[in-house]
Amino acid sequence: MDQPKIHFISIGGSVMHNLAIELHRKGYFITGSDDEIYEPSRTRLANYNLLPESIGWYPEKITSELDAVLLGMHAREDNPELQRARELGVPVYSYPEFIFEQSRQKQRVVIAGSHGKTTITSMILHVLRYNNRSFNYLVGAQVEGFDNMVRLDEDAPIIVIEGDEYLTSPIDPSPKFLHYHPHMVLISGIAWDHFNVFPTWESYVKQFELLADTLPKAGVIVFDETDDMLDVIGKKERADIASLPYQAHPHKVVNGQTILLTSAHGEVPLLIFGEHNMKNISGARTVCERLGITDEDFYRAIQTFKGASKRLELLAKTPQTNVYRDFAHAPSKVEATTKAVKAQFPGRRLIACTELHTFSSLNKTFLKQYRDKFEAADVAVVFYNPETLEHKRLEPLTDEDIRKAFKRNDLQIFTDKDALHAFLKAQSWNNTNLLMMSSGTFGELDLATLATEITR
Repeated sequence: MDQPKIHFISIGGSVMHNLAIELHRKGYFITGSDDEIYEPSRTRLANYNLLPESIGWYPEKITSELDAVLLGMHAREDNPELQRARELGVPVYSYPEFIFEQSRQKQRVVIAGSHGKTTITSMILHVLRYNNRSFNYLVGAQVEGFDNMVRLDEDAPIIVIEGDEYLTSPIDPSPKFLHYHPHMVLISGIAWDHFNVFPTWESYVKQFELLADTLPKAGVIVFDETDDMLDVIGKKERADIASLPYQAHPHKVVNGQTILLTSAHGEVPLLIFGEHNMKNISGARTVCERLGITDEDFYRAIQTFKGASKRLELLAKTPQTNVYRDFAHAPSKVEATTKAVKAQFPGRRLIACTELHTFSSLNKTFLKQYRDKFEAADVAVVFYNPETLEHKRLEPLTDEDIRKAFKRNDLQIFTDKDALHAFLKAQSWNNTNLLMMSSGTFGELDLATLATEITR
């Protein structure tokens, strides 16, 4: 069989570069282009000799010898390489479409939801790996013990996919998760996000309903029954579909450690914490049970789970202070993560900082979704870069706009990373924790250095 040849348009993307590496590992001939490639994608691609020689789009890379072109969301519809592929009749796939083609003969499990999907997917992968199961996967964050975020072995009977509701590609405005055609779907919760794509709550919810309605006969939907909207979607009558609700796993907190309470397997100590993670564990356990993992094997594995990258990641600690980094950026995630840290250390002061940098979070209309989401923080801090507003062509924000939206008059607001750095260093860190939440970088603030400075 000839070596398959695939070109990636926008190879530097989070999933795209991992998929390129995986196909390279499988023996495919891979080329790619992008107009910007950041770390860690740049170094990881370079390690496999897949980093483009120069930045930019080069239509001459597209030839009739290609078996396919994979189109990333970062590219535009008028991309010259895409236009050339269309002229030559080279098949063009988004990565969700390609993943489906690679897993047609497998049992497909999709983990979806506005929050928690990366962690739940990571939990399931950890448990399957711990129990020596054969499986494929696609997950949106680095998971301990896995060197790549995508795996596509031929002989694995199942694939576990983190399913994103965002647009598929520049030429396909449907949600990514609809292309996977799952046999089993878990939906962790629905909280309005992606305001630029789904301008109304109803249009956003509709995508998850469509996902549930695409399940085939003998399909399975697993859902958080404490989520009002999911309770409706999950319990909707669907012929020959198993509906499996879950809620937070019984637990207790002892001296800063969370312990699961089980009837048949005693107390199970954990390395993670938070009410939202207790729900995530219940969801993961329900999926694993359907995949043939016994409760005994699940609980043995889950106590060694350390969490996905940048999900309540402990950067530094002393007997008086813990510093956490978290990917949380949407309102529901900010609320859940802040509450989790405060509940785990109720006797400590909590300084929590979130960055507004997505289209939704910087939009005046959407900003009010953050109302009361910072209640658990003793000191609440918001950071944003005014240049990001200009780049996204959004109207300017004032401090008053943000305080009113968050409904917090004592909110500390920064637009300069050095000023934020100075403010945090000047705080008293006696019996105080710090939580830094963003899917961005706080203006390239070095969080590892900051964590060391305030805990030394």
